[in-house]
Order: sequence, then C-alpha cells, then structure tokens
Amino acid sequence: MARLPRYVIPGQPQHIIQRGNNRQTLFAAEADYQFFRDALVEAAARHGLTIHAYVWMTNHIHLLATPEFNDSISKTFQSVGRRYVQYFNYTYKRSGTLWEGRYRATVVDSERYLSTLMRYIELNPVRAGMVAVPQDYPWSSYRRNALGESGPNADWLVPHEQYTRLGREDATRQAAYRALFDAAIDREDLAEIRDCTHKGWALGGERFKAEIEALGQRRAVSKGVGRPRKEGGDRG
Repeated sequence: MARLPRYVIPGQPQHIIQRGNNRQTLFAAEADYQFFRDALVEAAARHGLTIHAYVWMTNHIHLLATPEFNDSISKTFQSVGRRYVQYFNYTYKRSGTLWEGRYRATVVDSERYLSTLMRYIELNPVRAGMVAVPQDYPWSSYRRNALGESGPNADWLVPHEQYTRLGREDATRQAAYRALFDAAIDREDLAEIRDCTHKGWALGGERFKAEIEALGQRRAVSKGVGRPRKEGGDRG
C-alpha cells in the first residue's frame, strides 16, 4: 500500500517519531546523546524548526515541534540523520543503516491536544520503567518545562503559546505544568496519539481534522473506526 503524503502545515505543531532500524539502539553512551543534541539544534535552527518538547529513548526519539516552512521537518531530519549515522558508524566501527526509515509525524490540534502530547512525550521513560518520575530522566524536556532547568539540554527549547498560557510568571507556569502530571493520561488519548502518529492522521477534533484536510488536500482521519488498542508495555 502506498504511503500517504505527510501533512506539513507551517505554523502548526507536529508530533514526530524516528526509530532505530529494527528497534536497534541509537544511543549507547552519554556522548551519543550529546552529539545528536548538537546536530539537531544546529539543523533545526538552520531549517526553521522550533522544538517545544522532546524525549530521546535508547532506540527512538520523540519531538513536538513547529515547522516554519513546508520542508523544515524533512530538511532537519535529513541533516541530523546523515550526520548522526556517520558519527555512530565511525564510533562503533559499524556500517549500514541506522534509522528505521522515514520519520513518522502527525499534525496536532494545539488547543485540544498539546498539553496531553507534551505529557505523553515526557512520560515515555516512566511508562518504559526506566525511571520512577520524569525528572529523573535527563534526556527529555520535562526538567525545562516543569522545573525551569537551564543548560545545554534545555536552553534551545522554545515554549509553545499553549504552555505560556499556564501562567504569567515562570514559576506559576512550571507549577501548573507539574500539576498536569498528577493525573494519568486517558487510555483513549494514548491510543489516539499512537494511532494518529503511526498512521499519519491529524490529531484533533472533527473541526480541526476538516480544516487540515482542506489545507493538506488528503484525508486527515481513517475511513473506519478500529478497535481500541490494548495497553501493554511502552510502544513509544
């Protein structure tokens, strides 16, 4: 079956996932994360991709980012992909592909889903059983968004407008953001986030999907309604 073309709506945030080929390890040491971070930050700045939230797991990554141009995401990932594969293969004396293939992405209704999606991204290490609380995982945006942490893992992040509406002061926003994590993400929301991202559907309400279909000139939602996925281990 032919793949549907990706939606790219400049100015509209997208949830983006890139996996290792056959779920193989992408990051084996601290230096790997650091090299990837630096390559991503440089490429995103050059190609107009604003990043709001992220998590880098051992074998896949998540971003919540807003493209400035139609090719902001594709050019960023092309640049990072080439640089990181060269670095990784040289470092670990290997050859061949590293990535699963092209990245997966879904355009996001920021009014309805942005805060839920940020929690989904930053809770990945908790769902995977790697840490007990999200602040214990260093390679995510949680410490920036919830605790105001600065440094090389955080200073390049740009708050989305929905996040800034949580409060006028930094401390107020951070406290309100931390409070969002007191409640579990609804099982239906988890399933919808996963399905929309993996299948390329728009993530939002019916009006939002209709607007995206008009802009993107292709379907924004499945023709049928599938059975809800059962909860299991973390699938990212």
